[in-house]
Amino acid sequence: MTTSTETPRAIAWRRRRAAVARTWREFATQKGALTGFCLLALTVVVALLLPLISDSDGLDVTKATGHPLSPPDGQFWLGTDIDGRSVLLMTIWGTRLSLLVGFSATVLSVLIGTIVGIAAAHFGGWISAILLRFTDFFLVLPSLILAIALSAVLPQSTRTIILAIGLTAWPSTARLVRAQTLTVESRPYIERARALGGGHLHVIGRHVLPGVLPLVLANTTLVVGNAVIADATLAFLGVGDPNAISWGAMLETALSSGAVTRGAWWNLLPPGIAIVLVVLFFTLVGRGLETVLNPRLKGQRS
Repeated sequence: MTTSTETPRAIAWRRRRAAVARTWREFATQKGALTGFCLLALTVVVALLLPLISDSDGLDVTKATGHPLSPPDGQFWLGTDIDGRSVLLMTIWGTRLSLLVGFSATVLSVLIGTIVGIAAAHFGGWISAILLRFTDFFLVLPSLILAIALSAVLPQSTRTIILAIGLTAWPSTARLVRAQTLTVESRPYIERARALGGGHLHVIGRHVLPGVLPLVLANTTLVVGNAVIADATLAFLGVGDPNAISWGAMLETALSSGAVTRGAWWNLLPPGIAIVLVVLFFTLVGRGLETVLNPRLKGQRS
């Protein structure tokens, strides 16, 4: 009879790798989710490699070579804006800022929501009551109005936009995490861990957090899409970074410069379609992950 020499830590990591591989196989069976993942990965790669494959000098109004509001032609495939800059170049470079804001604001909001949700469910009592009332306060108030207020008070910059979106988008994550934490903590192995002397940090770090993270991951992809929309909305309303090139800023410039009244549709459609496509990619991936990771949705396929 042979005995295994694997340590408990090695066994745990082997099981985690097997779980990740199994999740990927289930995810890959969903054509819509896999298509969204591939297109999203391509978008992220292009955004990261832009400084190497494209010149940003054309974004400077002093170096623009086109005529104002020129329609699409052989030189400018998507026409030019009011300053003579290439709409195609602006749309491509706008991907970087939109994804940066989307990912950064999502990390902040998911971090806050996860901490609040776990704390409210794990500790209970007056801590839970205070955190839930705090969450309800943010749920009742329109998040867009709060984001606009923060953006108007703080200096106009990309950091302000990230902060404004991140600080107002976390309540839905907190509610989801709290519900999942209550489910995890009702299982027998949590009682055994406490009976063996496991403290709060041990129970949360070793048992609760691993059980909550899969749904948090699935929810994160959906939050990124919402953050991209919020960034475009704030920029369109004129409270974004005035020096940044983003899809929302392109739409705001098209409206304020009279491109809409002049029928320059090429100033509106490219950034609008880009927003729709990126949000669609994140939604497809998020729904696919939710179907795979949420036990109640097992067996469903998109």
